[in-house]
Amino acid sequence: MAVFLGGMAFEANAQSKADAVCGYFYAKDPFTKEGSQVKIYKAKDGTYEGIVCWVENPAKKNYLNYKFLKGFKYNSKDDEWQGGTIHHPGNGNTYKSYMKFDKDGKLKVRGYVGFSLLGATVTWTRESKQRVQK
Repeated sequence: MAVFLGGMAFEANAQSKADAVCGYFYAKDPFTKEGSQVKIYKAKDGTYEGIVCWVENPAKKNYLNYKFLKGFKYNSKDDEWQGGTIHHPGNGNTYKSYMKFDKDGKLKVRGYVGFSLLGATVTWTRESKQRVQK
């Protein structure tokens, strides 16, 4: 019975690490350099998704609630969220993607086409609450 309980404790710890990506993040568009706030959450199927929940440029309010991150799964061995895609509504492209926290607690999000070497990494900063859209 102790082994079973130990296994449950390990599973709970791994799940808590997986859910660490959930929350609000400030992000800058790599193409336009405009700011936005992203909400990452756990989807019903257990993967992680993200929506735009605030935009710096009021002309882009039509992107609010737009789901642009999809299909991320936590890999405990690599301590990162992998296998997802990120869609850029401005240029219409969808990129393969993975996410990982750096030593300072910032979320590094890499989008790429084909191989990971052919891409770009952006840094998102965690925020404690949702911003109010004006």
